[in-house]
Amino acid sequence: MKKQKEFKKLRLINTFSEGEIIQGFYLCVEKNLRYTRTKDLFIDLELKDLTGHINGKIWNNVSELNGKFNAGDAVAISGTVELYKDQHHLIIKKINKATIQHYGRYGFDPANIVPTSNKNPLKMWEILRLIIKGIKNDSLRRLVENIYRINKKKLMYHPASIRLSYNYRSGLLEHILSMVQIAKKICTLYDVDKDLVIAGILLFKIGKIKEINSEFIPDYTKEGNLLGHMALGRDIIRETIKNIKNFPDHLACQIEHIILSQNEIISSRSQQKPSFPESLLINKIHDLDSKMNLMEQILEEDLGTGDFTSKYNYFRGPLLKRNGS
Repeated sequence: MKKQKEFKKLRLINTFSEGEIIQGFYLCVEKNLRYTRTKDLFIDLELKDLTGHINGKIWNNVSELNGKFNAGDAVAISGTVELYKDQHHLIIKKINKATIQHYGRYGFDPANIVPTSNKNPLKMWEILRLIIKGIKNDSLRRLVENIYRINKKKLMYHPASIRLSYNYRSGLLEHILSMVQIAKKICTLYDVDKDLVIAGILLFKIGKIKEINSEFIPDYTKEGNLLGHMALGRDIIRETIKNIKNFPDHLACQIEHIILSQNEIISSRSQQKPSFPESLLINKIHDLDSKMNLMEQILEEDLGTGDFTSKYNYFRGPLLKRNGS
């Protein structure tokens, strides 16, 4: 196999200058096949990283390069920066889909192109693997192990939501780990089945891997729009339990109830309310962890002066900044 040429000078979009030949990794936000006035085919792209956006064009080798990537992919690019109508444009010579497997050695880091958890997903996964191994109830441990083994990649890199808490790459994994760590401390204060609480949290948001379609440009899948992550999560659990011999019926029902009683609204008749201590505890842990993450994001993203953030946020009021008096 031919050795790939190393990327020597990776560039972020906000550092581009006219006439430069650049190499780098970017997110392909949009991709459209178009025709010039002379009926020649070209590819029109919208590219981004954490520093900005730029329009890109592929004029040559269109048929060959078109099959190498899709909208929503991270891409490795070589090209030249040109100025057109006072805006930088990137004329692309080479382009390939970028993955950590093939381009990690050349400096590809998804954290440079999309918001990403500041916690290492491999380390988070290893911590959760040990926690799963420590579940004493054999049926619950096998259920969680099977689901996590089959869905490892999505669990490691999916966001937990599109617009609210943990809405960034590997946010789902970070959210799950944070909730488990809270639960391990709180469970000592109450008379609850610790294994059921831990397993319930590990599976609480499992439907998100089918509700949300991508780690880079997350949007709702057709199933996600029509059914929602709770129904999808219950389906994943039911299908997995079918392959676990002698899984207790009462335990299956409890796990399903935990999934279906999420985000409980007491006044709502269309949704299950937590009906036993473990399900109530998991709901409250989820609510606490989600809102703490949202508040952290609001505080980090507010660049205004003064002791308080803007009042236009999820909490509908100004929040005291950490350096506020």
